[in-house]
Amino acid sequence: MRLLFGIGLLVLVLGVISFFVPFPQREDHGVKIGDTHVGVQTTRNEHVPPLVSAVLVLGGAGMMIAGGRGKS
Repeated sequence: MRLLFGIGLLVLVLGVISFFVPFPQREDHGVKIGDTHVGVQTTRNEHVPPLVSAVLVLGGAGMMIAGGRGKS
C-alpha cells in the first residue's frame, strides 16, 4: 500500500505543477528550393488544460488516501 501512496503523491505533485509551469512547443516552418533552405522556427508556451490538472490533483489525493488506509 505504500507504493500506491507514493504514486499518488507523485501524481498530486505533477498535478499542482501543471497548473503553473508552461510546456514549450517548437515548430519549424520552411521552404526548400534546390540546395537552399529558408525557414523560421516558432516557439510558444502552452499550459495543460485546468480540467486535466484538477483530475491529476484529485486522482493523486485519492490514491494517497487509498494507500494510507492499508494495514499498519
